[in-house]
Amino acid sequence: MSNRADDLESQVADLQATVDGLTEELVETKERVRQLEQTTKELEAEAEAAKNQSQQRVTATQSQGESRSTAQEQADARGTDERRDAEFVANRDTTEEAAQEAEPAATETEEDSDDDDGDDIIVA
Repeated sequence: MSNRADDLESQVADLQATVDGLTEELVETKERVRQLEQTTKELEAEAEAAKNQSQQRVTATQSQGESRSTAQEQADARGTDERRDAEFVANRDTTEEAAQEAEPAATETEEDSDDDDGDDIIVA
């Protein structure tokens, strides 16, 4: 019987070693899962923050667009006279800008013509 008892004790020791190894692996796995969950939460928080910033930019852009349409609606409500006035001012501003852009070109042309003193020699 002592042989049988030795075999049983050996099996118990092997099983105990297996249980200990599995327990250690389970603890390590739980720790790794906890780390992954923490990393996931951090990444989700970063993604949410980026999404919120993006939405704020879109909302700000839309708000600007809405204020423009609101101004247009106000002009519509006031009548066509004010719209014509606004168009006149816008056209005048555009015309002034075009004139200012054309002036340097005219100045350059005058400077170029000043270089021509008529001293050119024509050989026939």
